[in-house]
Formats: sequence, C-alpha cells, structure tokens
Amino acid sequence: MQKLSVLIVALSLSASVYAAPETYNIDVNHTKPVFSYSHFGYSIQMSRFDTVKGTITLDRATKTGAVDVTIDAKSVDTGSALFNEHIQGADFFDTAQYPSITFKSSKLKFDGDKLTAVDGDLTIKGITKPVTLTVTSMLCMPHPMTKKAACGANATAVVKRSDFNMAKYTPFVGDDVTLTIPVEAMQP
Repeated sequence: MQKLSVLIVALSLSASVYAAPETYNIDVNHTKPVFSYSHFGYSIQMSRFDTVKGTITLDRATKTGAVDVTIDAKSVDTGSALFNEHIQGADFFDTAQYPSITFKSSKLKFDGDKLTAVDGDLTIKGITKPVTLTVTSMLCMPHPMTKKAACGANATAVVKRSDFNMAKYTPFVGDDVTLTIPVEAMQP
C-alpha cells in the first residue's frame, strides 16, 4: 500500500511538471475592446474596436503565459461615420501611418490560481508604453457549443492620450482613457 501511495504521488508530480502551456486564439466575434473618456465634463463617451486578433497562452501549472494582441485601428466604431473618420486622423490614431495597435505581455500575475493582472507593452502610433491590465474576471472551461477548450476574461486599464501623441483638445476632452477589454479565446 505504501508503494502504491508513493507511485501515485510521483505520477501526479511528474504530470504537473510536464503540463504543457495551452494556446487560445482570440475569438473576433466576442472580443471588442472599448475605450471611454470625459467629453468636456458633460459625459463619458464610449467607442470600441471591431477587429482584433491574437493569442493567449496559459501555463496554469507554472503560473506563466503570454498575451499577444493586434487591434485594427481602422475598425474604430464611435457610432458615427463622420467621427470614425475624424478619430482616425493624424491628431488621434493616425491610421494612415499606424494602422495597428498592439499589446504584448511581459508578465502574468496570479493570486493563487486566479489571474489578476497582465503587465505588458501597449503600442499606439508607434509609441510604446508599459501598461498593467487588471483582470476583473476570468473563466476557462469547455465551450458549451464547440466543446473546445475556451477562456474568457475582462480586463481594464487607464492610459493617458498624451502619452501616445493624441492630446488634442486636452483638458476639455479628458486625457485619461479607460480601456475595458472583454476577451474570449478558444483552442484551435
């Protein structure tokens, strides 16, 4: 009986040591980053990006992983075709020169088994700044429809427009921009 217990412990330890990282592809239909900012103090305006691609890699055994995301800046949706064109201009996203926004993680932070934050580099208009995304919820489980392994999360961060050469109309239009990122991803 003692030999059996030792064998079970040894097998369970070796299985966790050899647990492989799992990679998930971002679901473009359920990942729509939102950004919001104060508009003259009257209201908080919200817009989103409709086209996002990338991967999320998790190794839950070692509490490591990677997040690599590319946002099509031309997919910005403000709710107004005229304002979409304006915000893509040189004063803001300058999508003619910088069609993509990227986020590449440098570290995933866990509290026990729970992912709490992702540190990384956000690049907008060719300017890269460190950003910490605070993970407010996360769930991994088999997708009920496809039966494939899937994960979903919500994350937030606050960045300054002025850090990315987009300070036009500051302080009337707020410099602080709240990013809210709902993401879903599935294994291929």
